[in-house]
Amino acid sequence: MNWMGCLTLLLFWLPVIGPFIAGLVGGVKAGSVKRALLAVFVPGVMIGVMVAAGVSYLIDVFWGLLAGLGGVALSFLNIGPLLLGAVLGGLGARFVTHWSRRGGS
Repeated sequence: MNWMGCLTLLLFWLPVIGPFIAGLVGGVKAGSVKRALLAVFVPGVMIGVMVAAGVSYLIDVFWGLLAGLGGVALSFLNIGPLLLGAVLGGLGARFVTHWSRRGGS
């Protein structure tokens, strides 16, 4: 979960590739698809709350709330690539642990 959140914040300037990479790394670190899926939604909600709080602090209450909700909606668009990367990363982690137990090179 920490990997996905930090990488999402660091790679914000890559619109689709950044969340995908964050999900992929987070899915591998999670170790399974189930734990990766649980960790996907925390960074999405975290980014949305941070955007809403930042925008509503800078502007008056009504327009700040409206712009903050727009930021939350935009942050939820990042969940798609993050979810895809997490699923692929979780499957990849499962494959890597299976491969290493067999003694493959």
